[in-house]
Amino acid sequence: MSTVDQVHADTLTEAQVQRELDNDRARVEHAAAGRRRRTAVQNLVIRLVSLAIFLLLWQITGASVDPVLFTTPSKVAAAAVNMVLSGELWYALWPSLLVLLMGLSLAIVFGTVLGLSLARFHILDVGLTVYITFLYSIPSVALVPLIVLWAGYETTAKVIILFLFAFFPMVINTYQGVKAVDPKLLEVGLAFRCSERQVWGNIVLPAALPFIVTGIRLAVGRGMIGMVLADLYTAISGIGYLIVRTASTFQVDKMFVPIVTLGLLGVTLTAVLRFVEQRVAPWTAAGRED
Repeated sequence: MSTVDQVHADTLTEAQVQRELDNDRARVEHAAAGRRRRTAVQNLVIRLVSLAIFLLLWQITGASVDPVLFTTPSKVAAAAVNMVLSGELWYALWPSLLVLLMGLSLAIVFGTVLGLSLARFHILDVGLTVYITFLYSIPSVALVPLIVLWAGYETTAKVIILFLFAFFPMVINTYQGVKAVDPKLLEVGLAFRCSERQVWGNIVLPAALPFIVTGIRLAVGRGMIGMVLADLYTAISGIGYLIVRTASTFQVDKMFVPIVTLGLLGVTLTAVLRFVEQRVAPWTAAGRED
């Protein structure tokens, strides 16, 4: 065999090996995609069966209790349809959603910035951590009457209350996320003479991102508590006011509609956060099945 033929044969062998590797990679990816689909279908079936069992037990229990004290999911669904068609539910929900959006946005921005600043600057860490711990140790509900006294009964007071509930999880989780960065990664960055901006952009923030996302999840849950609590204390508008009004008039069917709506809102926001997390930080969800 001539040298040219030998080179041609070697080239063909390398091409065949590469094709085999590509085929193996495609088979592995196809099998992994199939497992993910089966897991997703299995999880969906489990959740639907669980929901059906829960609704059935609720229906049976609610039918045997005095309707003044409790209700059934069928009656709640009928009341929900009437409240949606009449606009009553949306009229009460819209002010609360606006407060939730403003309060959460402020809490996420300021909480993340402050958490990063505390972790970066030692003087701020020493000087401000004690005050954050002090305020976080006080039950937020104890400050609500004071906030209402200062800010009144309008939207401003509700935003402050919601901000107060959601702010501290963001600060604490962001701070802990930065402090939990592996020192060996920082040493590698310094060994390669990375600037501080490069270290933060390529090492610190990606490593702290799971903590920040967890802080946002906690902030959403606590923020919804603050949203309803603000409505209960101001008792002027919002979904909390709707709960109080329907409960005081013994309209149990209608009272459960905003309660269920809040639960669905929490589930939806959590799902959205998980979707965003998978897009901006896919490594945080590696190995975790939803």
